[in-house]
Order: sequence, then C-alpha cells, then structure tokens
Amino acid sequence: MKKFLTITAIILVLLGAAGFAVWHFGTNIASEKIIEKVESTLDDENLEEVKSYIENDSKVQEIVSEAATINPDTLPFQTKEEATRVLIKKVGVNRLLDIQEQAQNGSISKDEVLSEIEGKLSEDEISALKYVLYKELNK
Repeated sequence: MKKFLTITAIILVLLGAAGFAVWHFGTNIASEKIIEKVESTLDDENLEEVKSYIENDSKVQEIVSEAATINPDTLPFQTKEEATRVLIKKVGVNRLLDIQEQAQNGSISKDEVLSEIEGKLSEDEISALKYVLYKELNK
C-alpha cells in the first residue's frame, strides 16, 4: 500500500510539473505567434495608418504623453514580447482573438475594450503597456 501511494504521489508531481511546463512554454509560443502575425500584417502602409489614427486621437495622445514620464525600471515588463505574454496570461488568447474580430467588425467600442483590459490588469501592468506603446511609436 505504501509503495502504491509513493508511486501515485510521484506520478502526480510529474503530471503537475508537465502541466506547468506546457502552460509556461505554451504562453511563450502563443505570444511569439501573435507577435509574428501582427508584424506580418502590419506593413509600412498599415503602420502609418495606425500611427495617424493614434496621432489624431486625443485620448491615445494623453496615454502616450503619460508614458513619456514613466520610469521603465519600475515596470513589470518593458518589451512588446513580455507585454504579449502578460496579456495572454491575464486575458487569454481566445478572448484577445475575439476582441480583435469584434474590433474589425465594429461590434465593440474602444471604451469596452479598455474597461475589459483594465479590469484584468494591475496599475503597474497598464503603465507598462503604455510605456511599450510609447516606445514602439517612437522607434
């Protein structure tokens, strides 16, 4: 009986470790795939369109100006890859894809997207996202 319990405990520990590894590496792989997809769909013309939209939106300009004053050393992440991983972990890949589809169809507003994202991220994570946006826009 003792041998059975020991083997069962070892199997459970191994399954737990394997599950954690799949989750950890899976989010990394998913974030890399999303970044590749976004970068492949954003050619120079689309990128200029996005920049133009951002420059003409006062709310986004306010966010960008806030980000200029943020000290990056205090942020939980500073790169777009890390930002993607956090979004995948906190929001989920499926929900991010749903938001993208709804935004393309026009069935979700900016305010709805912002409130959903803000509800799932901490203040530090939101500041880090603002910083990453600022950094990417000023490349």
